[in-house]
Amino acid sequence: MRSRALAVFIGVSGLIACPAIWAVMAHDKLDLHLSVNKVVVGVADRFFRWITHAGDGMVPTLISCSLLVLGSWRSFLFMAMSNSLGGLIAQLLKRQVFGECDRPVEFLAEMPGLNVVQGVELHHHLSFPSGHATAAFSMCMAMAVLLNRVGWAALLAVLASFIAFSRVYLSQHFTEDILAGAAIGVFSCTVSYVLLYRSKWAQRPWIDRRPIAWHGRG
Repeated sequence: MRSRALAVFIGVSGLIACPAIWAVMAHDKLDLHLSVNKVVVGVADRFFRWITHAGDGMVPTLISCSLLVLGSWRSFLFMAMSNSLGGLIAQLLKRQVFGECDRPVEFLAEMPGLNVVQGVELHHHLSFPSGHATAAFSMCMAMAVLLNRVGWAALLAVLASFIAFSRVYLSQHFTEDILAGAAIGVFSCTVSYVLLYRSKWAQRPWIDRRPIAWHGRG
């Protein structure tokens, strides 16, 4: 059942998140960021500068569009709803509730020696929660459910974690920002899963038809 892939994704993500949660609780925000920032190296610079784009919204949109053509209404709606709901929650919190939260670059005076990756345009405000982390987890968790393989679910949880961590590595966010974003992504995907796979509404016959083929018969 797809619920097994869902559980594996959440379990692996939770295991990865545990050390980060402990670090956030045990250390000052700026001290923790400086500690993480010390591991900045050339090869990792290029890797994280590249992989961070997977959470900018374009990749989930492209996947959703491909499912509209190649998948069923259920798969398309699941991916689209997971990412749209997560993005909406993240942006509402970022702009309406935690709008005063600034990003690491605003604390340069208090973090002397902060390493900045060349070629990265640093943002200054609207730090909490991380929209990229939200998109990474809602997208990868939805993919885990659609692929319905335990191994893929574990790998996708690791991938989502790398995408989220790239935001801290690049000094675009603090650790608590990506943890909150990840939680929102998991929540939005879980809600979408319940609505599209477990509810009575999800049993409607048209939902497993392919959108292109369905329209073609109309």
